[in-house]
Amino acid sequence: MNGKDPIDVIRKALSKALVFYYPFAGRLREGPGGKIIVDCNDEGVLFIEADADVRLEQFGDALVPPFPCLDQLLFDVPGSSDIINTPILLIQVTRLKCGGFIFALRLNHTMSDAAGLVQFMNAVGEISRGMNIPSILPVWHRDLLSARDPPRVTFPHREYEQVPDTKGTIVPLDDMVHRSFFFGPTELAAIRPQFPSHLQQQSKFEIITACLWRCRTIALQPETDEEVRIICVSSTRGKFNPPLPKGYYGNTFVFPVAVTTAGKLIENPLGYALELIKKAKTEVTQEYLHSMADLMVIKGRPHITVVRMYLVSDVTHAGLRDVDFGWGKAVYGGPAHGGVGVVPGFASFYIPFKNAKGEEGIIIPLCLPTQAMARFVIELDSLLKNNISQPIKSGPKSSVIFSSL
Repeated sequence: MNGKDPIDVIRKALSKALVFYYPFAGRLREGPGGKIIVDCNDEGVLFIEADADVRLEQFGDALVPPFPCLDQLLFDVPGSSDIINTPILLIQVTRLKCGGFIFALRLNHTMSDAAGLVQFMNAVGEISRGMNIPSILPVWHRDLLSARDPPRVTFPHREYEQVPDTKGTIVPLDDMVHRSFFFGPTELAAIRPQFPSHLQQQSKFEIITACLWRCRTIALQPETDEEVRIICVSSTRGKFNPPLPKGYYGNTFVFPVAVTTAGKLIENPLGYALELIKKAKTEVTQEYLHSMADLMVIKGRPHITVVRMYLVSDVTHAGLRDVDFGWGKAVYGGPAHGGVGVVPGFASFYIPFKNAKGEEGIIIPLCLPTQAMARFVIELDSLLKNNISQPIKSGPKSSVIFSSL
């Protein structure tokens, strides 16, 4: 691809890919009963061309969220960020002085999950590299996951409980600090022995999530009798019988939730948190997704509760950094930030990452109020040094960025 302009290549490939993924070029409308429908009117996607007077190395040795100048690397076109009646995709390609480029994208999440987005991006990449037809053809068939008739809710779905914030414990929105934390072989080797022997070989996701949930709860200092929740975003793609057709690019994720009180979470050993997380994840079945779809109809698309809630989403296997537009794989591919948006501090992504030592691991962006972040760092540092703190009393739309050399 030497001598070729990445913006020209990607723009042309995007245009061809949208022939196959034409719903992305439409607009979402709200139909009867609040149902979201796609108007395939071919109005197109937003595409921004930009140049930056910087080199990739000026971003630092470790490309981790939150990225500097994100508002310039993914410009929020006025009037484009609503869910209804606006472009479904916003893409910006920024040339760098070093010859590399940054590809940034904002997707209306009602259309696709991470797997569906990567499938689309791989299609753009394949066409950029000379293919005429994507290797995986898209399948729409959203009716496969529609609500049943009659709808029937078969799970409690406490993730959608309308919890009053009677004590004002939604994470404060002012004075927020953003930091990313790396978990590689060294960190996991320090953490695993602190769990009971029968839990030490649980997945990295479960081990790390249990630690983060406990440390974050300590840092935020809720009252001991307050309920705290964690959502582990989970895909149901592999749970269907018969399987979903190859090429399906719609949302298949659900929000299983673990609930306990702050006092129990803090005062119990780490294994307590992990067992709650494991139990929540076992509920993820095909029936769980159908039950959630039915709940959307019966309750009128309720919002997930954010009161004392922490949401984690593992994108380590999504393949975001493997997308290749013809210049090789990206040096970073994943969410551009974590814990920001409509509810700052609410969510974290688990992103595959190689640190300066060449160690493969997971980078996790976190967003907390300044003082809470300081407490979180102390708790996490103590945990990594095999010195878990003693129980303490508590006090009173998705952006993705790729950069390619």
